[in-house]
Amino acid sequence: MTDLAFLPAAELAPLIETRQLSPVELTKHMLDRVDKFDPVINAYITPLPELALKQARETEDDIMRGNYKGPLHGIPLGIKDNIDTKGIRTTAGSKLFADFIPDKTATTIKKLLGAGVVTLGKQNLHEFAAGTTNINPFYGPSRNPWNTRHITGGSSGGSAAALAAGLGTLAAGTDTIGSIRIPSAMCGTYGLMPTYGLASNYGSIPTAWSMDHPGPMARSVTDLALMLHYMAGYDPNDPASLCVSTANYTENLNKGIAGIKIGIPAYYLENLDPDVETCFRLAITTLQHLGAEVKEIAIPELTMATFAGLVTMSGEASGFHYEWLQTHAEEYGADIRAFLETGVLSSTSQYMKAQQARRKLTEAFHKAFTDVDVLLGPTVPITAPAFKENWVKQNLEVERRCVPFTSPGNLTGLPCLSVPMGLSSKGLPAGMQFIGNHLCEKQLLQVASAWERTNPLGFRISN
Repeated sequence: MTDLAFLPAAELAPLIETRQLSPVELTKHMLDRVDKFDPVINAYITPLPELALKQARETEDDIMRGNYKGPLHGIPLGIKDNIDTKGIRTTAGSKLFADFIPDKTATTIKKLLGAGVVTLGKQNLHEFAAGTTNINPFYGPSRNPWNTRHITGGSSGGSAAALAAGLGTLAAGTDTIGSIRIPSAMCGTYGLMPTYGLASNYGSIPTAWSMDHPGPMARSVTDLALMLHYMAGYDPNDPASLCVSTANYTENLNKGIAGIKIGIPAYYLENLDPDVETCFRLAITTLQHLGAEVKEIAIPELTMATFAGLVTMSGEASGFHYEWLQTHAEEYGADIRAFLETGVLSSTSQYMKAQQARRKLTEAFHKAFTDVDVLLGPTVPITAPAFKENWVKQNLEVERRCVPFTSPGNLTGLPCLSVPMGLSSKGLPAGMQFIGNHLCEKQLLQVASAWERTNPLGFRISN
């Protein structure tokens, strides 16, 4: 029998609704696993066992009274620790915020709590969500459940690690330059960065305001769709929030992909590690067998993405941190301090050039979508590397390899969905990302669901 800890919400929900599974029983099981395994994995900065059990009991009482709220009612959730939770410590993975207690709860979390989720705790991240390894000098690195000698990727590394290790059913993450997708790819889980503004950023500690995207993380595409249903929607507290109607994101999950046109930018075929390239070539063949029309296309503007992404992110992040950098510079980790000081030293003309490049890239993507329905590439060109002694240098190396693949989505604000693609020769997951046009999450989820049914990792983890 598959361990409850590894069942997706979509399978747990009917058991909870029909009272075959107690939310308290499920929560206790998850908390026991956190106690047992998280000292090694280090997915959580602040576990919340007392709150989780209180919420689980309330959930169970609601259901016994016939007040079932829907498919997330009673489902265990982890929250990335840069997302505000009223009255609960929110560190952003930083020494500076070690004792920060927010007086508000982020809009996306309010919505998920309204759907009845159970809060397991606040999850580990790269400091201020500004790095790609999740090596955190203050709270320790999260470790990859596939091989604990390897990194998780970041910055939502604790969230992806928790999902892969069965230390949570769902996770709420954020993505500024790949922070949902990179750890999802490296840990063999699913992560969706929605269209910019579809889910509110209100209550998230900012990394770079024009590139930050909150989004769902899970072990299945259906669970991403269920979470997005609650996380999406207009919020007057967020100036970038989109006033649009949200879709039924589960509607087309079983529709298949016959006739769907998938474009692969040549840019995403360069500089791949051999194992990633092998997995990706096999994935292309599989998608064709499923009925998709796959072809290589050219988007030369993609070569501007790394420059535009790093200049924009460092410039905006350093603006948020400017005062602290003057008074508390020594309290930052070495890698993040260097990154933020680079932003302080950047010029207005560099930032303007980055925004001009960003506009050209956005226009190029929109042009590409006149010919194809979805774009596809490896999420990142590597699998999770082993920890190295010089962690600051390693952060730079991983960033250099990964940011060119993930930053285009943040720069353009387009939705991107990372899925497991297969396993490397060392038994580590590789990931690929489907990129959609503006507000085309429903189609991305449809394509990703068809891919998921091929069982890309070859098995479901179970006890």
